[in-house]
Amino acid sequence: MKLPWFAAAILGLLLISCSEQPAAPPEKKAEVKPEPVTGQSALFKMYQVARAWASDCQVLKLASLHITDVPDAPGKAGAWEGTFVSPSRSEARTYNWSAVDSVESNLHKGVFQTAAQPYSGSGTSKPFLIAAVKTDTDAALETAKAKAGDYDTKHPGMPITFLLEETQKFPDPAWRVIWGESLGTSGFSIFVDAMTGGYLTTMH
Repeated sequence: MKLPWFAAAILGLLLISCSEQPAAPPEKKAEVKPEPVTGQSALFKMYQVARAWASDCQVLKLASLHITDVPDAPGKAGAWEGTFVSPSRSEARTYNWSAVDSVESNLHKGVFQTAAQPYSGSGTSKPFLIAAVKTDTDAALETAKAKAGDYDTKHPGMPITFLLEETQKFPDPAWRVIWGESLGTSGFSIFVDAMTGGYLTTMH
């Protein structure tokens, strides 16, 4: 018995649909793990944004931040805070760089800027050109550890904080490698020249 043409067409479509394999589920993209960065890397990221605010911007200070979302690595941190000044505007602006959004630390992923504030040039820190930072924090840490002696050995696992600034104490900007969560809670730190990478002095 012959089937009507429309019934045969429907039967053919059913047979084709039954023979097709089910579509494979889309592959999940591998999650990119946030990584800490060196001080020089974070500083350059902030500088690129600060240049849009003021073409004559200079570095005043940079400090590493400890965040639980991204564990520190030798010479690296998951977040950094930098302050830039503009001589022509007589203003200062603080920037944060973070590897992640952190509600706990009130940080946003990437570079985040605060409102500009008046800057008169007073204070112990002097502004300097970013080109003066030729030594990165990983190299500064190695120099500092070579001079730390028994202190580093006797305090294994202690967090290390980095502070970059130029003061009257030295002719060039210097990395202060601090054993501890902050300068105020630390009893030991070493200064390393940010331009030459050389050892400067130890503070107890």
